[in-house]
Formats: sequence, C-alpha cells, structure tokens
Amino acid sequence: MVSKIFSTLASIALVAAGPTDSAGTQNSGGLQDSGNISAGCRDQSKGQTYARAKVVNGQLAIMYSFYMPKDQPIAGNVAGGHRHDWETVVVFVDDPAANAAPGLLGGAASGHGEYKKTATPDREGDSVKVEYFTTFPTNHELQFTATTGKTYPISDWDAMPQAARDALETTDFGSANVPFKDANFDSNLAKAAL
Repeated sequence: MVSKIFSTLASIALVAAGPTDSAGTQNSGGLQDSGNISAGCRDQSKGQTYARAKVVNGQLAIMYSFYMPKDQPIAGNVAGGHRHDWETVVVFVDDPAANAAPGLLGGAASGHGEYKKTATPDREGDSVKVEYFTTFPTNHELQFTATTGKTYPISDWDAMPQAARDALETTDFGSANVPFKDANFDSNLAKAAL
C-alpha cells in the first residue's frame, strides 16, 4: 500500500543510521550514549526506515519510522542520553480507494512523544522532507525542513516476514518505543492526526 502512494520518503537530513537486525530476529543492543554524538552511527548503508499505513477517517495515514542506535544531545555521557531512538513522520493523503489522484493533506513530525503538524510540509515532488536534529539540552526529534538530504530504503510492515514483525513487537528498546508496533500504532496515528 505504501509504495503505491509514496515509494520513498524523499530525504532525511543528517540521519544517524544504526546497525540492522540479523534476519529479523536478533536486534541490536543500540550504542552507548557516550563519546561523540555520531560515534558508531553514521553507517548509512545500515539505516532502518519502516513504513506502516492505515485508512483513518477517509485519509490514508502513512507512518514512516526511523531507528537510531542512540539518542545523545552533546558529546560525552550526559543526562537525557540513552540507547535507541525511534522517531516518525506521518503523512496524510486522500484515501486512494476513493480518489483517482490522491493528494497530500499534510504531515506530522515526532519529537518526545508529541507531534508537530502542518498542512504544508516541505516537500520534493510527492515526498516530504524531514531532518533528525537536536537543540541542547533536549535530545533528538524530527522536523520538516527545506534541506534536501538522502533517500533511504523502506521496509513496509505489511511486506515484512512474520519473524521480523515479531522481533519489532517484542524487543525491549529501553525508553524508546517502536511507534508502529500493534500496541502503539493507533494511538500514535491519533496523536498525529491533522
């Protein structure tokens, strides 16, 4: 479903990519929140971007979720840093089942469990542009940006093997919660609703 509407999230600037899980069953322990803020997490070949979609109130909500192996606002080991981070951007489009040419209705970018919403997110073609950023003393979050970044491969929840979905459902990511797993998906879509 996701690939029919937005095949890629156009760009995410300065994403801190993390180690991939092994065959969908052995997830990373993340990275210690010490040293340089990007130490060990800039291997862009191992970025993890996930998508899950659902029609809600006549709108197709597509949640793109990004995994980062640590969340650290400044160099060193400071309060507020931790292993693992998940952030999302939810894009809302007209329901494609009811519209021959669905249009973008808006988007919401996550940060600290809340969403910043807009009807006019920065975009490039059919894709919105977001960046992963920090402003000390808080830790990282997403925001819409005019900056063009990179496009990353997306793992579609509905196309993933059951073992991979089970691993994402059951792995303990500490204070970071998988935003698109069954227990969190609907409540996050409700918080992101335009």
